[in-house]
Amino acid sequence: MTIPYVTEIDPAYGSVVEITPSIRRVIANNPGRFTFTGTGTYIIGRGQVAVIDPGPENEDHVAAILSAIPGEEISHIVVTHTHKDHSPASRELQTATGAPIYGFGRHPVLPEDEVLRSKPTTWDELFPTPEELEELKKSMAFPSDDNTEHEQDEPGDMAFNPDIEVGHGDLIKCGTWTLEAVHTPGHISNHLCFGFKEEKSLFSGDHVMGWSTSVIPSPEGSMSEYMDSLHLLLDRNEQFFYPTHGPRIPEPIIFTRALIAHREDRERQILSCLVKGPKTIPELVTEMYVDTPHILHMAAGQSVFSHLIHLVEKDMVATDGEPCADSSFSSKV
Repeated sequence: MTIPYVTEIDPAYGSVVEITPSIRRVIANNPGRFTFTGTGTYIIGRGQVAVIDPGPENEDHVAAILSAIPGEEISHIVVTHTHKDHSPASRELQTATGAPIYGFGRHPVLPEDEVLRSKPTTWDELFPTPEELEELKKSMAFPSDDNTEHEQDEPGDMAFNPDIEVGHGDLIKCGTWTLEAVHTPGHISNHLCFGFKEEKSLFSGDHVMGWSTSVIPSPEGSMSEYMDSLHLLLDRNEQFFYPTHGPRIPEPIIFTRALIAHREDRERQILSCLVKGPKTIPELVTEMYVDTPHILHMAAGQSVFSHLIHLVEKDMVATDGEPCADSSFSSKV
């Protein structure tokens, strides 16, 4: 099942774009490998408004948000999760407006042994060369599929501390708008989507994006939780998804089913490789990604590792001891 990517968007940096009478967007000028054309900050409602994902620490972007709503009041600052392209500007926006900050909680602090198990020491052949990295920077290419998953995790906003913590099913209401928090761990454990009940739309953060698949870095993220969180969305009735990066997604349930099918195909591919005998992650990447440029093999390794952890949890793959990035994996099916 092919993922029906949607990628057409004019970032119009510094300007506000009205998407519907109750939804406006301002895009931060921070394009990149994780952010596509930049962080899309949404303004919800009229008069008293909510700001969803204020974005990176960037004075120009905060000024653009404030100038987009002359004569209106920011009553709520809402954050989907604590990566640095989403939450840091909440503090500067709060200083300017006094509005409370809503989020699931602080950035997760992981046990050191979990972090160490996720750091490869034998992936040298997967690392892109300095020349390849420089070429990627120059091209500013935005490839889709697992090719967007890169060798470094997105940095966390360790200073984030919401005034009001919200969990699954909690409602944030003001005037004519209502946001429903939907806990969707996977990309990161504190990720929230927000259903806009009056318009049957969902602000999907980095959980579902139209321009690419999401990064699921272990141990901060979890493929098992990500798959559960995707299935959770299938029972909802939203007409559109609004990711923080890229354009809105029409027919979001069809799109979500395609993401699930894509991840299941990846796992079947891994199992097919392991039936032939035990393999390390570099060996799997070499076999699975024959037609993928070498510069993307490190990213592929991260994706394969997250899938392997999921398969170990399902008792379909085995390894000696605790699974780590440098383990040799074998099929149990």
